[in-house]
Amino acid sequence: GIDDLSRPDYGDAVPIRAGEVPLFWACGVTPQEGLLAARLPFAITHAPGHMFITDLPCSGPFPGDVV
Repeated sequence: GIDDLSRPDYGDAVPIRAGEVPLFWACGVTPQEGLLAARLPFAITHAPGHMFITDLPCSGPFPGDVV
């Protein structure tokens, strides 16, 4: 999480006015950090401003799966 909303890990701080409730909005940096930590051999993500969406079903086996 973000320890101090006035000092986010990435990007600029956003002022929170009286009566507003800050919400977490996931972005590309969130999964990037997870993928880097997982050290996967392959992952598909997106480029800034270009989300990856597909209608292909997820089916295996995948490389590295134990069959």
